[in-house]
Amino acid sequence: MDYKFEAAKAISRILNNTLSTDEIAQYITPAPSAELGDMAFPCFRLAKELKKSPARIANDICTKLNEGLPDFISAVAATGGYLNIFLNRALFVGQTVSEVATRGKDYGRSELGQNRVTLVEYSSPNVAKHFHVGHLGTTIIGHALYNIFGFLGYKTIGLNYLGDWGTQFGKLITAFKKWGSREDIEATGIDGLTKIYVKFHDEADKDASLNGEARAWLLKMQNGDAEAMELWRWFLDLSVIEYQRVYKRLGIEFDSYRGESYYNEKMDAVVATLKEKNLLVESNGAMIVDLSEYKMPPCLILRSDGGTLYPSRDIAAALDRKQTYDFHKSLYVTGMDQTLHFEQWMKVVELMGEPWVKDMAHIPYGLVVFEEGKLSTRKGNVIKMEDLLDEAVAKTLSIIEQKNPDLPDKELVAEQVGLGAVIFNQLYSSRIKDVLFSWDRMLNFEGETGPYVQYTHARACSVLARAGTFAVPESEGNIAKNGFDASLISDEYSFEVAKAIGAFPAAIIEAAEKYEPFLISRSLIYISQAFNKFYHANTIICDDKNLRAARLSLTNVVRQTLKNGLALLGIESPIRM
Repeated sequence: MDYKFEAAKAISRILNNTLSTDEIAQYITPAPSAELGDMAFPCFRLAKELKKSPARIANDICTKLNEGLPDFISAVAATGGYLNIFLNRALFVGQTVSEVATRGKDYGRSELGQNRVTLVEYSSPNVAKHFHVGHLGTTIIGHALYNIFGFLGYKTIGLNYLGDWGTQFGKLITAFKKWGSREDIEATGIDGLTKIYVKFHDEADKDASLNGEARAWLLKMQNGDAEAMELWRWFLDLSVIEYQRVYKRLGIEFDSYRGESYYNEKMDAVVATLKEKNLLVESNGAMIVDLSEYKMPPCLILRSDGGTLYPSRDIAAALDRKQTYDFHKSLYVTGMDQTLHFEQWMKVVELMGEPWVKDMAHIPYGLVVFEEGKLSTRKGNVIKMEDLLDEAVAKTLSIIEQKNPDLPDKELVAEQVGLGAVIFNQLYSSRIKDVLFSWDRMLNFEGETGPYVQYTHARACSVLARAGTFAVPESEGNIAKNGFDASLISDEYSFEVAKAIGAFPAAIIEAAEKYEPFLISRSLIYISQAFNKFYHANTIICDDKNLRAARLSLTNVVRQTLKNGLALLGIESPIRM
């Protein structure tokens, strides 16, 4: 039952449909405290239309509702200009527990998307450079959005738009020809490529002619020069080995690895269309689209030497993806510093007369903040993603060794918890905020962290295992289906757990609507906090058989909901910690 909608329906009837059910539902919010009820409807919006004070309106609605309260409402009260609604706790808890128990791993899932295609472009590292911490945001946020939209019934397609073309390859080829060797690069992989790339920038600061050589090699690539293309493919192969190793560890798979190079041969059609629509103009030898009318700098399409640029390749990719997938939505998860870039080329697509541009969205995010400041591959002061994950796991294992040294499979648990801490830390706040990277905070098992949620899941599993109702991961043990007396778990602590669980499906939908996975993270924290209060206030495995069954049923659906939510974020759910 959608309690907010049902309450809105009852209020709308009393108001003779002055406001529709949907309009009223938009105004109903959680009550600020348990003493004031579970939901509240502010009546200020109706004062002018009904020519009454908000307090009088609230009193009138309260009086009429009390003449025949719906089963799902236990009481109503008028306070000031608010109608406060108290839910029937036993009914609410019973229905919530039964729904989770019945739907299991599909609790929170919906067919809202109607199998419409949603593209999510994320991660997209630059080839021949380490997969580093700078890729953390796009990889984790993008993967969560991919999972969330899929869970809501969309046909999600994950795109890894590899940065496998552009000026950096001209620089890298120049660097390799001057200072590299096949043997060294084969032995050292991306470490060796990074070393010569950094050396190029150091030397180019002293000798500007190197930049000219780099541009010449890039032009050779664009013209299909055999030597340039062979070196480019070699750099690409070396890079993908490292990237796929990290993705496998994070449990990430992509549906497409088409990089920028794929769209090279599609550039002529883009340029032709821009010329045909009189959008392309010359500026100092380069070809641009003038966007001054829209208070933006010009969008560069071709360099003076005829080479393509990021905007032109993104336009070609968007046109190709629309033709290939006929997407309902196309999301681009990249850093906030690329906002202008997306505004520019999407404006060009709009000027080309493509109405579907409204279905594309740039999903920006903030930086991962370290004491060292923003990282740069050019200077070589990057933190590799693998090193970061290794350190997270090592620190977690150290904590386990101190607190639970006899834990079975502790290395596996350390991997799951360490990686979970990194992922949750990235997804705990609104994506546009910078993420402070603090080991002490993110590995705190008692704070609002990934390990805290995972530990709560493991605690629920432990209770169920001790009761003989849940023993191994393969056994989902849906004890709630066996029947329970919901009136026995209508106390304050049980009710708060049920409310937190009941809000979980709405959090998933809101996370998709706002492209904000952190709303799911916060929902999991609320569930965990409510359950831990319930756990400390009640003896779950008690002597009373009926009470024990009811409390175990509630414990089981906490376990299931946390597991579902963590999976959406890309985090494992250990059963022991």
